[in-house]
Amino acid sequence: MVRLIRRFEERAIELVKDGTIVGGIHPYLGQEAIAAGTCAALRPGDVITSTHRGHGHVLAKGADPARMLAELAGRATGLNAGRGGSMHAADFGLGIYGANAIVGASVPIAAGAAWASRRVGKDSVAVTYFGDGAVSQGVVLEAMNLASLWNVPVVLVCENNGFATTTRVEQAVAGSITGRAEAFGIPASTVDGSDPEVVLAATQEAVARARSGGGPSFIECLAYRFDAHHTWEHSARPRYRTDDEVALGMQRDPVALQGSRIPAEDRERIDAEIEALLDEAVRFAVDSPLPDPAGALDHLYADGLRARAGVS
Repeated sequence: MVRLIRRFEERAIELVKDGTIVGGIHPYLGQEAIAAGTCAALRPGDVITSTHRGHGHVLAKGADPARMLAELAGRATGLNAGRGGSMHAADFGLGIYGANAIVGASVPIAAGAAWASRRVGKDSVAVTYFGDGAVSQGVVLEAMNLASLWNVPVVLVCENNGFATTTRVEQAVAGSITGRAEAFGIPASTVDGSDPEVVLAATQEAVARARSGGGPSFIECLAYRFDAHHTWEHSARPRYRTDDEVALGMQRDPVALQGSRIPAEDRERIDAEIEALLDEAVRFAVDSPLPDPAGALDHLYADGLRARAGVS
């Protein structure tokens, strides 16, 4: 999964550069271990909510890479018929309750989904992802407060990659990130977000706590964003970190770390299988039709909505 997410993102960047994906994406390069490790701890009936940098989460929860790539390309065969794009991919059948372009907005959605599930007697768990740039958003803090008060089975995963767009975390976050959760009585830990096995172990503990009625947990995953905040940077070239800093951050590579744990022949086989899978995904996306403009207003309102009397 770590390798799949890495190569999916690299192939998606290629499609941005050739114009197949319009508008760009927020690459997940360097953070693959977080998505892979957290989702490996979940059951099919569990739920995730994601962020603007959400391709890794969606893939790790089981989404079809071909349909995901078609969604990024705005094609009718995409996960959401090309209407969601990079920042709003969802698949309710897989428990993917949507990526979200609004910073921090995925947190209350996950808390609400987990609370509703518990209310009807299910033991499912919700995992929500957000970046270090979201930890001071009011809606995140409000959701943590209610999750703790109501003993909601939600796991809060902060992906601390060191930057909120171009702002360093130490320039924007007073105190500690885990201290925010602890203030609401939520158990919190900081783990190595470059190691999928470390992330998996921490998530398994948090998920078991939530599923058994123990309430929410908070995991801060430390990682480093290898690529741009957004592919816009590839042409604009903003200078908020040096090449030496990036090279240093890339030394702890989740793909290399996890790849070193398996025999070379198995790694070669996996790599070849992923390349074949993504070759087909690219072909599927490129060959898929664009949505019919005649349906542009479909789904704008809930199906079956009737206008009030006297409204033309």
